[in-house]
Amino acid sequence: MTTATAPVPVAPVWARRAAHAIALCAVPSGLWRIAMASGVYVGYSDQVLRDVFDIPGWGIAYVVGLSVFGELAALFPLLLVSDRWRPLRPRTLAALAWTASAVLILVALWQLVVAVTVESRTYMSSGAAQTVWGLAFAPLFAIPVLMTAVTWSYAKRHRAGARRKFPTTYLTSAASAPLAFQRDVAGR
Repeated sequence: MTTATAPVPVAPVWARRAAHAIALCAVPSGLWRIAMASGVYVGYSDQVLRDVFDIPGWGIAYVVGLSVFGELAALFPLLLVSDRWRPLRPRTLAALAWTASAVLILVALWQLVVAVTVESRTYMSSGAAQTVWGLAFAPLFAIPVLMTAVTWSYAKRHRAGARRKFPTTYLTSAASAPLAFQRDVAGR
């Protein structure tokens, strides 16, 4: 007797939209960082850029690299809703996604604490710059919620797909029918 696995259901529309929204939520902060690395005034004085962020200098590579890495990481949830490409086994990918969700929640809480501390506010030179900074980084707080929802959908679909195994027995003669039936009943 062989067991065949039913195909895993397609990701729901809301999960696909949430996965794409995650990638879009990372764009404003990445553009803000790239503007800062390019020398566009984002609210920091030249002295703060030099002393704190090492711009111009290696800080440019760090800030641009952080933007690129953030956007690439934001594309990860698209693997959870893709029907075509699966680089890892579903159980491994689900464990990785749950870990990423937990880390994102912790990072969001940490960033919230950093955003309201006095030290982080003293570097910005004006209220308008703080408003632009807040608008650029606010979408990042939606990512942990969206990632958890997409991960839950992925895990639910693949858990249901694993449960839908059904036996397939190819009978070659009438004499083997009772034996095949006994194997089916014993295997369940």
